[in-house]
Amino acid sequence: MERLQKVIAQAGVASRRKAEELITQGRVSVNGEVVTELGTKVTPRKDKVEVDGVPIDREEPVYFMLYKPTGVISSVKDDKGRKVVTDFIDSEQRLFPVGRLDYDTSGLLLLTNDGEFANQLMHPKYKVGKMYIAKVKGIPTRESLRQLERGIMLEDGKTAPARVKFVSGNKSQGTSIIEITIHEGKNRQVRRMFEAIGHPVLKLKREMYGFLNLKGLNSGEARELRPHEVKQLREIVEKNKCN
Repeated sequence: MERLQKVIAQAGVASRRKAEELITQGRVSVNGEVVTELGTKVTPRKDKVEVDGVPIDREEPVYFMLYKPTGVISSVKDDKGRKVVTDFIDSEQRLFPVGRLDYDTSGLLLLTNDGEFANQLMHPKYKVGKMYIAKVKGIPTRESLRQLERGIMLEDGKTAPARVKFVSGNKSQGTSIIEITIHEGKNRQVRRMFEAIGHPVLKLKREMYGFLNLKGLNSGEARELRPHEVKQLREIVEKNKCN
C-alpha cells in the first residue's frame, strides 16, 4: 500500500505537496468516499482514486528535456493564449514542467508526468544544481560576485551559496557575461540576485540542469531523456537525501 498523495503525484495529476492540498480540501475520494486524512494509504491497482470526481490513471512515467525559447510560459495552459512549454512536445501523457523558467528566460527545462520525482528535483534540500549564463549590465567587482557566492538576502529570504564564474566583460558596451549555478528555485531568483548587487540581467539562459545540457538541441526542440539519464538524476537525489 502507498500513501494517497504519493499515488496522486505518480499519476501526474499534481506534485505531492499539491496532492496533499487536494486531499485536505476534500477534493479526493477513494472508492466513492471523500478522504481528507493525509496518512491514508491505498492499493493503487485495486482502490479507485478520484480527484474532483475524475478517476486518476497511472500512466507510464515519461521524462523530457526542452530547450525553452524566450516568450514562452512555463505552464500547461495560459489564459491569455500565449505559447506554453507543452506546445513543443508531442506526448499522449499529461506533462507538466519541473519548476519553471521565466517568460523572458530561455534554456533547459524538464517536463514529466512523474509528480513525485519532479517534487524531489525541485526541492532545494536535494541540491540539484542549475547553471545559468547571464548577460548583465555593468562589470561586477570580485567582491560583488562573492556576495552571490555567500548568499544574497532577498525579500523572501536569503539565498543559498551559489557558484559564480566571471566569463567576460565588455567595457565599451558596459556589459558582462557571468556563469552562476544555484540549486533553489525562488521566483525570478537569478535576476533578483543580480539586481541586489546592482547589475540587472539583460539576458538569461539556463545551460544545465544537474549534469544535463542542451547539446544537440535548438531553441524550441525537445527530446525524451534516456533511461541512464533518469537513473543518474535519481542517484543525485538519493545521494543528497542521505547527506
